[in-house]
Amino acid sequence: MKRPPGPQRLVALFAAGVALFGVPLVGLWTASPWRLFAVWGLFIVALALLLERGAGE
Repeated sequence: MKRPPGPQRLVALFAAGVALFGVPLVGLWTASPWRLFAVWGLFIVALALLLERGAGE
């Protein structure tokens, strides 16, 4: 029986969030705060889409 890729995608999204919003890279975002909020918003949208897709299966 094959397992759904939902948990693996959540772990990958978590790793991407840690990489994007970790201390070293946040210094790059502070030069233009609107980019930080844009990336954060895209991260939230990706999480919502991932969780909604998993709920429908």
